[in-house]
Amino acid sequence: MADWVGREILPHERDLRIWLQRRFVAADDVEDIVQECYCRLAQLPDVSGIGSPRAYLFTMARNLAYRQRRTATVVRIEPIADTDADHLHSDLPSPERVAVARQELGRVQAALATLSDRARRIFLMRRVEGISQKEIAATLGVSEVIVENEASRSLRTILKLMTEPAEGPGTATTKAASRARTR
Repeated sequence: MADWVGREILPHERDLRIWLQRRFVAADDVEDIVQECYCRLAQLPDVSGIGSPRAYLFTMARNLAYRQRRTATVVRIEPIADTDADHLHSDLPSPERVAVARQELGRVQAALATLSDRARRIFLMRRVEGISQKEIAATLGVSEVIVENEASRSLRTILKLMTEPAEGPGTATTKAASRARTR
């Protein structure tokens, strides 16, 4: 659950705060609404049914803002604009998010290409397909120690390449690839 919140919700927190300030509530109340959203997300038993986490978060915040307005003892004059509500219900990611995802996928593929065939196969079986080390060892005819070592080494290599700044051809990624293949 914490991984999901970090991956799917936290990137939208800044946008949510700005959106709340512009549309619904005074700056003092934004923090309360954002925290209430996190509390409610933490109480969810399962998040697998949430198809669009951004839309879910914004809808939850909007509903909390409406409830806060209804129960407030002081009536505020600012109107509640519902003009942006239409785009919140879209299940499609924004063009920017698609572009960033494609770039990241390209970087992951380039990082995977730096691994030897066996290391890449072990890594994909373990991390993508979720196969146990024991099953991988039996399938490939190697020991579990080899599977564990290859998976660890591959993960370190990929993480290192993914955390390096994106560079052009002939730079660090190519050098790392030649080093990884010689092992």
